[in-house]
Amino acid sequence: MTASKPEHPVTPRTKDEISAITNRLKRVEGQVRGVQKMVEEDRYCIDILVQISAINAALKKVGFSIAERHTKHCVSHAVHSGQGEAAIDELMEVLKQLSK
Repeated sequence: MTASKPEHPVTPRTKDEISAITNRLKRVEGQVRGVQKMVEEDRYCIDILVQISAINAALKKVGFSIAERHTKHCVSHAVHSGQGEAAIDELMEVLKQLSK
């Protein structure tokens, strides 16, 4: 059983939060383009793998940041409104995916 998904967050993200996440994702996008260029230039495999590792770490950081906010706002709201178990189950499922 999963919690019903609201169309919008319980507490809308602030402009600063949106900006910070967007900036991080733009940096990741640049890193991915850099790896693509490295492959096209037939660069050393280890150098490419190091960059891929950095990209994975950056994406996980973004994911955990969003998960933290979701926990503090959406899950907290669900707990206080009596729908906590479903919200926690939903969060745990996505954290399993994020931690792979």
